[in-house]
Amino acid sequence: MTVKIPSKSGGEFSAYIALPAKKSPVVVVIQEIFGVNAWVRSVCDFLASRQFVAVAPDLYWRTEPGIDFSPATDAEKARAVRAKTDDNLASDDVAATIDFMRKHDFSTGRVGTSGYCWGGLISYLTAVRHQPDAAVCYYGVGVEKRLDLASNLSCKMMMHYAGQDAYAGPDVAARVKATFANDDRVTVCEYPNAGHAFARQGGPHYDHKSADLAEMRTLSFLTEALYGPR
Repeated sequence: MTVKIPSKSGGEFSAYIALPAKKSPVVVVIQEIFGVNAWVRSVCDFLASRQFVAVAPDLYWRTEPGIDFSPATDAEKARAVRAKTDDNLASDDVAATIDFMRKHDFSTGRVGTSGYCWGGLISYLTAVRHQPDAAVCYYGVGVEKRLDLASNLSCKMMMHYAGQDAYAGPDVAARVKATFANDDRVTVCEYPNAGHAFARQGGPHYDHKSADLAEMRTLSFLTEALYGPR
């Protein structure tokens, strides 16, 4: 099902939402460059099965709403739309989603984020520009270019990096670890044998061992951060 969320800059955008059996904390699932496609919706459905409300906002709504690209066939189209999308505005849309979901009937009021690839960058930006209760960033492309905002981090954060990633590899992970070396709210996890997008089931770089480990770490992190004491 979908919900409509008001934008802070005017207008509204759609978001896919998956509901658990009872009132629960919320995870905002932040898309890769391919839009709120079948895989993103499946991530939401899985989180709902683990007793989180999961919602994936359409961050392309200003340019081309409703995009559902296939990573196998639409990579060039996806890169073109992503290039037209302002990162800060996308982060603002995630913040609007957080505000909306804090008051949702199924929400306990606690809201975290979890983003993949470009969404990993947006999850990070949301954590340093807004006020989520937790943030997870899977191989965020471009985070290293925004580390000047690191001191503004507002919550606990978990970051996943792949050792064979051509876009956000070990050098990026090293810079992130050095930046947050004295901040015990930040956990950086590395997967030496995995490549970019290793967590996307069905993708060419899917690595089930790394993906399963990252998933368990993420679930544990989100459970502690969103279900545990404030």
